[in-house]
Amino acid sequence: MLIGVPKEIKVHEYRVGLTPSSVRELVRHGHDVIIGTNAAHKIGIYNETYELAGATVVGSPEEIFARADMIVKVKEPQPLETAMLRPGQILFTYLHLAPDATQTQGLIASECVAIAYETVTDRHGGLPLLAPMSEVAGRMSIQAGAHCLEVQQGGRGQLLGGVPGVPAAKVVVVGGGVVGANAARMAMGLEAWVTVIDKDLRRLADLDQQFGSMLQTIYSTTDAIEKEVLDADLVIGAVLVPGAGAPKLISKEMIGMMRDGSVMVDVAIDQGGCAETSHPTTHADPTFVVDGVVHYCVANMPGAVARTSTFALNNATLPFTLALADQGYRHALQKDPHLRSGLNVHHGDITYEAVAVAQDLPWRSVEQAIEEA
Repeated sequence: MLIGVPKEIKVHEYRVGLTPSSVRELVRHGHDVIIGTNAAHKIGIYNETYELAGATVVGSPEEIFARADMIVKVKEPQPLETAMLRPGQILFTYLHLAPDATQTQGLIASECVAIAYETVTDRHGGLPLLAPMSEVAGRMSIQAGAHCLEVQQGGRGQLLGGVPGVPAAKVVVVGGGVVGANAARMAMGLEAWVTVIDKDLRRLADLDQQFGSMLQTIYSTTDAIEKEVLDADLVIGAVLVPGAGAPKLISKEMIGMMRDGSVMVDVAIDQGGCAETSHPTTHADPTFVVDGVVHYCVANMPGAVARTSTFALNNATLPFTLALADQGYRHALQKDPHLRSGLNVHHGDITYEAVAVAQDLPWRSVEQAIEEA
C-alpha cells in the first residue's frame, strides 16, 4: 500500500502523522510511504531522517492526496484537504465530526473511507488512540489555567498552589476520565485544592483509591456542578461522550455567577465544549472573556507540545496503521471490532451513530457498509 503523510496545515499544528520509526516499520512490511516536505521540521525531525527510514519526501500535498491509498494525519482535514480526498481513499486521523457539519458533509461528498482515531476502542472499553492526547491535554490544562490566572492574562492574580499563609487556588475538574485524572494529578502536584466531578461511581472510587485524601470526589448532579463551579478559581472541562458532542454541563448562568478573573479551560472543545459560553480558539489567540471569566478553548492543545504528542500518538496508532496497510481496510475492520468502531464515514454514508444523531442525518451500520463494499 502507498501511504501518504501530508504536512498539517491547521493553524499552529506541528504534529505529524508518522514518525521515522513508524515509517521504517511500514517499509519493513513492504509498504511505500510519501511524506510532505518539512512535515516535522518544527519538532526537530528533518527530511533526511525520513528518507533514511525509507520514505520519499514529496513537495506538494496535491501529489500526496492524488497518489496515496491511505492518508495518515493528526488533525481533521481542512477544507482544502477534504476537497482532495478520492472515492475509496482511506483517511486515518482525528475527525471529531459530531460538532462539525461542514467537515462531515465534505467527507460524505468525497466518498472516502474515514476512520477516526477518537472512536477506535479497546477490549477494556477505553479509547486507546485518544488516550495519549487526552493525557497530554489534561496535563497541559493545568499549565494553561495557571497561566490564565495571572493578572496580565486577565486572571484574578492567584498562584495555583498558594504560599505558606495564603490559600491555594481551588480547581474543579468536570469529568474524571483520562483528561480529568491527568489534570487532577498535575493540579495536586502544584498543591492546589482539587475536586473531580463525575457520574461514574466506579471511576470516582478508582480516583479516590489512587489519590486518597488529597483529592475530593463528588457525584455529578446539576446542583453539585453549580456549587463547585461557582466556588472555583479554575474549572477544567474534561467531559467526553465518545464520538458525540459534549454535553453542556456548565451553563451561561453559572459562568455569569463565577468570580471575575476565574478561568475556564474547556478541553472538551474538540467535541463542541462542555460550557455554553465556549467556542474554539487557536494557539495564536487562545483566550477570550465572558462575564469576567477567562476562557481557554484551544481545539488542538497537544499541538503546543508537538514533539511529545507526535511520539505518544504514534506509539498508539502504529499497530492499527499496520493492520490497515497489511490487510486492507475491509479485512482489517472485519477482523478487529475495535478498529471497526473507528469507521465514521464510508463511501458517502455516515457509519457512526453518535455523529448522525448530533447532526440529524441518516446512517448505516459499519457491518452493513463494509459487507456491501
